[in-house]
Parts: sequence; C-alpha cells; structure tokens
Amino acid sequence: MIGRREREGPLMRNNSNTHSLRKSRVVTAVAIGVLIGCIFAFMFPNGFFVSDSVTPNRHIPLAGSKTQENSAGCESSDRVNMLKSEFVAVSEKNAELKKQVRELTERLQLAEQGKDQAQKQFLALGKQPKTGPFGTVKGLRTNPTVVPDESVNPRLAKILEKVAVKRELIVALANANVKEMLEVWFTNIKRVGIRNYLVVALDEEIAKFCETNQVPVYKRDPDNGVDAIGRTGGNHAVSGLKFRILREFLQLGYGVLLSDVDIVYLQNPFDYLYRDSDVESMSDGHNNMTAYGYNDVFDEAAMGWARYAHTMRIWVYNSGFFYIRPTIPSIELLDRVATRLSKEKAWDQAVFNEELFFPSHPGYDGLHAARRTMDLFLFMNSKVLFKTVRNDANLSKFKPVIIHVNYHPDKLPRMKAIVEYYVNGKQDALKPFPDGSDW
Repeated sequence: MIGRREREGPLMRNNSNTHSLRKSRVVTAVAIGVLIGCIFAFMFPNGFFVSDSVTPNRHIPLAGSKTQENSAGCESSDRVNMLKSEFVAVSEKNAELKKQVRELTERLQLAEQGKDQAQKQFLALGKQPKTGPFGTVKGLRTNPTVVPDESVNPRLAKILEKVAVKRELIVALANANVKEMLEVWFTNIKRVGIRNYLVVALDEEIAKFCETNQVPVYKRDPDNGVDAIGRTGGNHAVSGLKFRILREFLQLGYGVLLSDVDIVYLQNPFDYLYRDSDVESMSDGHNNMTAYGYNDVFDEAAMGWARYAHTMRIWVYNSGFFYIRPTIPSIELLDRVATRLSKEKAWDQAVFNEELFFPSHPGYDGLHAARRTMDLFLFMNSKVLFKTVRNDANLSKFKPVIIHVNYHPDKLPRMKAIVEYYVNGKQDALKPFPDGSDW
C-alpha cells in the first residue's frame, strides 16, 4: 500500500500543479482583459464603434469613475460645438458663393444680350435652313413683335383698346402752342374717315380742346421736368419728348404712325404701309436720288490717280412722320435717341438718323434695325410740293396720302392752302407762296 502511494504521489502532485497553473492563467487573462478594457474606455469614452456625431448623453461611462464621465461629457460637448461652428462657417461661405454665381450669371446674360442679336432672333424663329439656289436667298427682314405688357401703363392700355384698329394708330403730341394747326390736323383726319388716331395732350388746354371736339385724347400723368417741357416747349423740345412717350405704346404692343401736327391728311396712310421693317419713314429728299439713295463721287485733285472717291448718300428720314413697329430694335432706337437728347443739345431729327444709319465701328455698336423709305410722292414733304409738284401739270393731278409742311415756317397758311387745293379744288390756292421761305 505504501508503495502504491509513493507511485501515485508524484502523479497527484503533477495534476495539482497543472490545475494551479491553469487557474493562474485564467486570472492573468482576466486581468489583462480588464486592463485593455480600461485603456479603451479611457481612450474612446463614446465607444469604439460609435459615430462622432453621437450626443453627450449617449456616451458609455467608465464604471466607477465620475471624473472620467464628466471629462468625456465635456469633450463630447466641445466636439459638438466645434462642428456647429464649422457648419455655420460653411453655410456662410456657401451663401457668398451662391451670390457670386448669381452676379456672374447676370453679367453673362447682359453680355449675351448684346451679341449676335440678329442671329438669335433668326434661330428663335425656327431651324436654320440650307441656302437655296443662286439668286433665291433672302435674309431676315421683319423682326418679331414684342409680347405686350399692359402693366407698363394700364390706363393707356384701356384707351388704346378702344382707339386702335388692328393694333395700329396715329399718334400726335400737342400743347397750346400748336392749337390752330392741331385743329386743321384732326379735321382732315376725320374727313378722310380715319378712326384710329390719338392726341397726347401735353397741357390741360389741349386736353379740354380735344374733348370738346370729340377727338380721342390721352393726358399723361405728371412727370416733373418732362411735363414742363411738354407744356411750354417749342416744336423741337416737344419733338425730343415724343421718343420717351412713344416707348410705352410699343411696350403695349401697338404699331404707331407718329405724326407732327403740321401735316394734312388726304388719304388713309394705313392703306399704303408695307409693315416689313422696324421703321418706315417719309424722306426729306426731293427726288428719287435724294430720297432713296445715290452714289456721290467726291473729287480730291491732289490725290492724282485716286482723286475720285465714291460715297453713298441718302437724305435724312423725317422724324415728324414715321411708322414704327413694336419690336426690340425699335424700342432700342427710342431709348438711344431719348438718352442722347437728355445729355446733348442736339436736334432730334439728326440724332434719330444717326442712330438709324451709323454702322458699327470701333467703340460703337450700331443699331440693327430694318428701315424702309416711304414713297416721296405719296408721303410728300412741302419742298416736293411747292418746288416741283405744283409746277408740273401731270404731278399736280396726283393726290398724295399726306403732305407734311416741314420745309416752311409759315405752316398754318400753307396747310390751309393745301386743303383748298386738294379738297376744295381751288386751283390757284398754292400760287401765292414762294418755293422756299422769305428768310
């Protein structure tokens, strides 16, 4: 028995040692685990797999450590505040960038408006066609009309709805200085049977005068200095004012036959318009060459072989009688003329023609407006009448559409004489007047 115990003793001792060793290993592993857990808990108070955006009251506190819990809460709160500050800063920067983009877009749009306007209008009308056979190609002539905008002047819009025919009308500006000529003007318009006409009264006297005579009238709202010009200004001052007033008619979508009051109407002018251009105007020319254009040769002998220089000339359009369509180029023309007249001491007719005819050149963008010259014997100026027509047996039998007494200062007596000659048949009514004026 003793021998057996001795033989079993070492084995039992080995088992006991092994069991103790396993226990120590487990204790060591647990200790290491706790130590690693403490380290991770200290380094990652909000958890190892938790997002930085987790709020402070969702962090995992360290067991048995209030100091570490408070510390972790402060760190999380600071992190949130920092993120909020960064978000505010980014938002402000984003708003500033949006503003800059908006400003750049507006500048780009303005720049594009001034480029290739004719091409853009052409593209807007339809697909670009291929060129046709030789001699058949025709460029764009008639610009599209603008979209009417009644908000520009609702009161005028209501008047025009009643007065206009096919969205067209004759418009004349008048103040008390031209009262007698105005009476001859509208008397003959009524006699011809023209219904679509309107007087823009520049003072109260003319407004009442038109109402008394059953003449369609529009009295503008007061406009400080502009209306002062209208009430007291002479012919040239009123002529300059008309370009500003006329703009509203075009914005409302109406074609206007602008008329001075020193004009005698013998037929309805709307029956003789082509309406294929932005501006269709009577000419100050007195024959086919001067009215429709000619090649004028300039001679400079000092140049020797190159002494002759060819020039293209045309006499100016009359700014006292022209038909203007409601298009973008037409409105641009009015804006250009009105702007220059507000800054320069210039004649409105000269500025009107310069803006219509001067081409684009370095430092200047010309107006891209289509224009047509009216028949000089249908839409006749007083030079043609008194210098040519009355002295020609054949031409004197011809009845014009209108006669504009623009070349002579004694306007009223000549207007009355024209009525006597063409309306009442008095053959010698024009004879007392000289071809030109007395001065």
